[in-house]
Amino acid sequence: MTRDPADLTAADYLDGAREMTAANRPYLAHLLAEEAAQRTTDPATAAGIRATFPAPTTAREETD
Repeated sequence: MTRDPADLTAADYLDGAREMTAANRPYLAHLLAEEAAQRTTDPATAAGIRATFPAPTTAREETD
């Protein structure tokens, strides 16, 4: 089902962040969690969301 992004709630974004974490997509998880934090009115809750989904490192490790 397609939704209007304006209708999505912080909980919707958190669900997406959890799905992206499970799919090993940490950067997308972080972006979705950041949107959830911005939609949260309580600063403590927003800080908790940001702590749970920190920004991933952009450095890549090469493996042989």
